[in-house]
Formats: sequence, C-alpha cells, structure tokens
Amino acid sequence: MGAGSTETVSTETMIPTAGVRLPADLTTPAMAEGTVLFAHGSGSSRHSPRNVAVAEKLNQNALGTVLVDLLTPEEELLDEQTAELRFDIGLLSDRLVGIVDWLRSGQEMAPLPIGLFGASTGAAAALVAAAARPDDVPAVVSRGGRPDLAGPDLPEVRAATLLLVGGWDEQVLELNERACEALGGVAELHVVPGATHLFEEPGKLEQVADEAAGWFAEHLPPGPPSRR
Repeated sequence: MGAGSTETVSTETMIPTAGVRLPADLTTPAMAEGTVLFAHGSGSSRHSPRNVAVAEKLNQNALGTVLVDLLTPEEELLDEQTAELRFDIGLLSDRLVGIVDWLRSGQEMAPLPIGLFGASTGAAAALVAAAARPDDVPAVVSRGGRPDLAGPDLPEVRAATLLLVGGWDEQVLELNERACEALGGVAELHVVPGATHLFEEPGKLEQVADEAAGWFAEHLPPGPPSRR
C-alpha cells in the first residue's frame, strides 16, 4: 500500500451492533485500500487524542479508519462509577464483531480488508474479535495493550499481530511477552525504547503510528481501492 490522496470523506454515524447503536467517526481517503477499526482502552473514547493521531497517520497511508465508542452514553456514566464495563472483554469483543460484520456489509464504507487497532483493554477485545472472525480480520496492532486479557482466545487468533509496548512500561511489557508466545498466528513484539504506557514522550507516538501503518501495509491483503 502506498500513500494515497490527501482528500478524505469524514462522517459521523451510529453503528448497529450486538443490540445497541454506537456513535462512530468514519474517515475514508479517496483511494482507500483498507479499513482499520479502533478499539479504545480503559475509560477512553473515540475522541482519544492518541488514537486520533494514529488514525490520521493511517489515513495518510491509504487506510480508512473507524473510531467508535464501544459503550453507550448510559454505560459510560455507569462505568465512570464502577469501572467494570471497560474490563468486560466479552461485551467489548461482541460489539467489535458486530462492527466488523457491519463493515463487511458495505453499508456506509466500501467493504475493504479490515484491520483492528486496540489500546489497553481494547487490545484484548480486538484479539478476541479477530479470533471470532479469522476470515475477515487479517491484521491486528496493539498499542500498550493488555492482550493477556484475551486469555484462552489467544491461540485461536490467526491474524498477524503486532504488539507495541513502551520500554519503560515494565509490567505491561511482561504481560505482552507472555501473550506474544501464546498467539496462534504471526506475532511480533516491538519495544519502543524510552516510552511509558501512554507513549507521551516526544516522538514516541509518532513511532507507534509509523509502525502500525507499516504493519497494516504488509499484512492487509490488497483489495480494490475505494473511490469514495
């Protein structure tokens, strides 16, 4: 995949999935060759500045992006009090699977090859969803993720998986090392030197975005470019 046109189509929509409707921001470059669905982490939303920054980099590399809130507004309020739903990997992965199916239907975006980008607990949900849809999700990238929370689903993942972890994020790094060994498909763990959990250090998030773009370029199969 090469760099595409800078012209993009951006829309807001409500995606029906698993019995709910979730707000989402869709962005499609003029000649998109794939679509990346984001799974946000603990207590985050589709407006996460870190994931928005990564999405913009992917858009510059001919990839459409779907930034979606995996919890409804009512669930967000409840989760602020209990912090339980953000760790409900089954709930989050079911919704991701529904969104993958929706994307494949081509209702609002061209049915292009789909990658998943997960952060924190969203990475576990992304891997469980990839295991559930092995023919539809060929590539996954995790940023500072908790793939260990995917548990018994890890060996079932066939998607090529890149785990990106900050070198100073020692506890999460150890969890990622174990998860990488358990993954059933192609899996690589890349350590970003001098980065903490949120990759807030200068240049570190840009490195994450570059590596994610390269991984999807390598592992998403070529599809007919969207002309939207």
